[in-house]
Order: sequence, then structure tokens, then C-alpha cells
Amino acid sequence: MITYLEGNLVEKTPTYAVIDCHGVGYFMHISLNTFSKLPDKGVCKLYAHQVIREDAHLLYGFADQEERSIFRHLITVQGVGPNTARMILSSLSVREIYQAISMGQAPMLHGVKGIGAKTAQKIVLELKDKLSKEDYKVDIFPEVHNSISKEALSALVMLGFVKNQAEKAIQTVLKSQGQANSVEDLIKACLKIL
Repeated sequence: MITYLEGNLVEKTPTYAVIDCHGVGYFMHISLNTFSKLPDKGVCKLYAHQVIREDAHLLYGFADQEERSIFRHLITVQGVGPNTARMILSSLSVREIYQAISMGQAPMLHGVKGIGAKTAQKIVLELKDKLSKEDYKVDIFPEVHNSISKEALSALVMLGFVKNQAEKAIQTVLKSQGQANSVEDLIKACLKIL
């Protein structure tokens, strides 16, 4: 199996890239997220996922391992093939997908073209536990609230609340208030809804 390809970027479009590796050109299907991270020309590295079918051998390329990991999780869900997974990755960032799954926000996935309500719900149900078990590098809190949110989460867990419930409470408070002035204020607001 091909893990990654590193070579000269010959061609780049929003849906595919061609990488020349020592005289061999590899056609790789990519998402819009990967497209935006690729240079216009020069040497680049794409992490790969190979799909072998009766009628074709396909390569999907990703700018980083996190995007490839989410892609691999998505295609394990029945009814979500590689092209559907790529459409999800083109419509939402890795962070948004992880948030939607871990917070049970199926409507966010349903907003992607080609994803019905049942499929969105199935993605959330099947992947929620798998993603929470991994030491995922994507932070579920927006960068602005990062340190305050982490401290508040830690405090709520120490108070005996389940981590997932505490995370949902923090997200709810941040959405309604916009910005927390201090850890104490955030914890107090969360305690009111927990």
C-alpha cells in the first residue's frame, strides 16, 4: 500500500493533483481542503489512501494525516464511499467534521451536498465512539477560547461531570454568550445548565 507520495507537483485542480515521482506521474483525487494547502508548483507531499476496485485503482491524496484519518473513518460507514467522504472533506474542515461527530451534530453533516439526514445520523452514531477513543489532535474548542475552555473543562471533570457532557455545556455557553471573560464565569454558566 502507498502511504504517501513526495514529488514535483505537475498539475493541480480543486478535485485532483498530479505528482511526478521520479518520472512517474500519479493522479490523486483531493479535497478542497487539500487543494488550498498545496503550493502552485514545486515539491509537495501528499498522504495517500489507495482504493482498489474491479474496474479501477484510485489514489486519494491528503495534505495531512488527520484529514486522511477522518477520510478512512468516514468510508467505514455503510453508504459513504470515497467520493462522498471527499465531498464531506471539501465542504467542512477536519475540525468541523470532528466537532459534528463528537458533539452529535448530524444537521451539520446533513448540510453537505449528497448527505441525507439518515446518512448524517448514521455517521454520527457509528463514528462517535471511535473518534472519542483516539487521541485526536483536533481541539474541539475554538482557538479564541482555547485556554479558558480547557481550564473550565478540567475543573468540571474534577467536579465529577462526564467529559462529553462538560464539553457540550461549554460549547453551548460559548455559542450563547460569544466569549467567556474568565474561567470562573464559564464554569458558573456551565453549572447552570449541567
